[in-house]
Formats: sequence, C-alpha cells, structure tokens
Amino acid sequence: MELISRFAQILAESRQRCEAESASHFVVREEIKGRLNMQEVGKAAAGGAGLLALGDNADFMRGLLHEHGLAGKLKLIYIDPPFFSKASYDAVLRLETEAGKKLPPLRHFAYEDVWQKDMAGYLTMLCERLLLMKELLADDGTIWVHLDWHVVHYVKVFMDEIFGEKNFVNEIIWQYKSGGSGKRHFARKHDTILVYSKGRGYYFAPPKEKSYNRGFKPYRFKGVKEYRDEAGWYTMVTMKDVWQVDMVGRTAAERTGYATQKPEALLMRIIESASREGDLCADFFCGSGTLAAVCARLGRRFICCDQSPLAVATALGRLAGQGAAVKVAQAQKPAAVRAGDVDGSAKACARAEFAVSRCEVAGADKDLFKIELTGYMLTQLPASLDEDGRSAIKNLLAEEPLTLIDQWSVDFAYDGRCFRPQSFFAREHGKLPRTCEKLLPQGFSGNICVKTVDALGNSTLTVVAQ
Repeated sequence: MELISRFAQILAESRQRCEAESASHFVVREEIKGRLNMQEVGKAAAGGAGLLALGDNADFMRGLLHEHGLAGKLKLIYIDPPFFSKASYDAVLRLETEAGKKLPPLRHFAYEDVWQKDMAGYLTMLCERLLLMKELLADDGTIWVHLDWHVVHYVKVFMDEIFGEKNFVNEIIWQYKSGGSGKRHFARKHDTILVYSKGRGYYFAPPKEKSYNRGFKPYRFKGVKEYRDEAGWYTMVTMKDVWQVDMVGRTAAERTGYATQKPEALLMRIIESASREGDLCADFFCGSGTLAAVCARLGRRFICCDQSPLAVATALGRLAGQGAAVKVAQAQKPAAVRAGDVDGSAKACARAEFAVSRCEVAGADKDLFKIELTGYMLTQLPASLDEDGRSAIKNLLAEEPLTLIDQWSVDFAYDGRCFRPQSFFAREHGKLPRTCEKLLPQGFSGNICVKTVDALGNSTLTVVAQ
C-alpha cells in the first residue's frame, strides 16, 4: 500500500511539472494540402487542416496553451497511452518485391512500455499530461483515456481528482476476441476506456442499438416502439457501455503493421458520440494515427502528437494516402530553428538517389521535369532488429533496395524551411511508382526537393535540382 500513500506527492509533482516552461519549440516542417475540404485547425496549425507533431507531448501541449491560445478549444481528447505492461512492442513489416514475392515478416521496434522508474514515475508522467489536457479541453468537451487492467484502477483515482468525481461519465469496456489465454487466469479480452467531462454541459450523442425482448417476443407496452428481425422482437435503446468491436485483422485494409493499432470502428464510435462535424479533436499518444484518419473522413479537425518517428511517419502516410490535409511540426531547440535545417538523424542513417531530366515541350513554353527514384541505402541498421532481421534488410538493400521505401513525395518549390509536396506516391499492393513528371515554366531554376520514408520510419530530404 506504499504507492497509495504517495498519491498526494505524485499529484503535487505533476502540477509543478505542468507549470514548467516548454523545453522545445515546434516548427512546421511539412505541409500536405490534401484533397479533402477540411477547415482550419486554429493558430496552432497556422492555417492548416490537421496538425501532426513529432516530439514530447507535454512540451507540445504547453506550446498549444501558451503560444497558440488553444486553452478550452478541444471538444474531444482521446489518448491511448502506454499501459505499464512492461513489454516492448514491434511494428511488423510485411514487404513485397516488385515481382510480387512476399518476404517473411520482419519485426521492428515501435515503442517500449517498460518504465525505468516505478509505478509512481509512470503515474507522475501521465498525471502531468492529464492536467495539461484539462486546460486544453473545452467546457463542453470530454476526454477518453484508454487503458487496461495494469493501471486503470490507479488512473481513475487521479482522474477523479483532476476532473472531479461528479464529471465521471462512463467506464467503457471494449471487448475483443484477439490475444492469448492462460491456464492460471480467465482469458483477458477487454480494455477499459475512462470517460470524463470538464463540466456538466458536455456534448454527448450516443448511438442506439438493438435490445432484444425476453424470449424475443413482443412486449406491447404502451408508447414503446418495437421492431422485429429474423432473431425476434427488439427495441432501440441507448448503446450500452460494453462494446464488442473486432481488433484490426491481419488482412484488414486499415492495418498498418504498427504495434497496438486501434480499430477505426472503435474510434468512429467515440468521435461520432463526442463531437460534431468541424469540431477540434486531439490524440497526444497518436501511434499510427487512427484518430486523425477517422477525423479526416468525418469532417473533424485534429491535432495529434507522438514522440516516435515511426509512428509519425506511419500516421502521415496514412493521412496522405486518404487525401487529408495536414501539417507536420517537429520539436526543435530554439537555437536550431533556422532556414535550411534538415533532420540530422534522418540524414545520418539513410540516403536516396534520383535521376533528374528536363526537356522542352513544343509550343507550351514549359519544360517537362522527370524525377526517377534510382537507389536507396541505409548507412546504419536499426539496433532494434534481431540478427535475422538485420540479415534480411542487408540482403534486400543489396538486391532490391527500393523495396524498402514505403512512400516518397516531391516539392517543386522547396523554400528550405517547410516541405510542401505537390506529388505524393505510396506503396500499394507491393507496388511503388518510381517516376514523377511535372510541367514547369521554361527556365525554371528553383529548388526541387524529394522526401522518402522507408518501412523502418527513416526519412530523407534530398534537393535534386536548383
């Protein structure tokens, strides 16, 4: 019971950290205009439709509050933080060659849910962020915290303290079939989602579901509308707090391979219940970007953040592929924010090669620029790959290196600050277009910059023409 005696101290330390100045400044480094008619995200997005940030989410939230004035602006916050499961999670890479040969699945480290500190350290981390989220949450908004049996009982106590016991809305049980079972306990087949509001006037539009009558026979109660299907008689009632939603299947179209990816059907139910079209929603542990992807399709605006480059690359590719408009911000130390900076870690571990040609177009006063992806190499392999994985990647780089590239895009007017692609190519069914063509004015001499993202989350920025 020693942990319970430290709850007051944990909360006090969390409040002190909450007041700390932001250690990083977030700079928009990429902008995809997309094909969807999305609305403004507000000052934080600087005119964009959705905002995706790479960096520490506490620093990011402080920036949203103090630099961009988003206090009380978020209608819905959903977070799927680490569960304190003391496990490491992998992204499963399912690569396919241009000839259609499927390679054995490769496991690549996604994130680690192993805390160097004890449970008190984990709770302090989470409480600091919950306090910041409360400031960002709108008066009529709700926050949904997705956890499991490891810590949900402790976190609910802190949620009662931070948001108020009277503002507890629901404990959602998400039931699924996937996962294993043990001989020493009943099979663990559910997660818990805690739902709290900021005040009593929160927005809530729960869906209806069928409730079958006892014996599937009609009640014939006065004023109660009944229906009948092949199973029997039923009424329509407000959805219950136990949800049966399948996990993302191995062959599902939405599957990204990112560890612990949550199903779009689950997020769709949450978003439609807790927000209206045009509302601003957020996920500060966004992983593969399920909330952002669903928000984009449902006409909601979104702000998302993750500290994993693989997560942000996965989310960005997913959003770009479905035509969403999004800006990508990166955490930068104030002294490092200057024109022409390119992420040093990306430059150090990967390099892409291109062939560029141009020819005049008769009678059009334009030149046809052709950019062809010709080569790719890694200067260092991820330490998270096991020996078999490293060997497989080495063989792939020697024989078919372009198979490793997941997406690439081209900015034909790169300003050295923000990458704004006009052309975007993603791998589908093992195929990745290798050539990009663009008509530009004759005599064009601007910067053409190409970005690549590989299946391991490495990215490169390469200026191919000036």
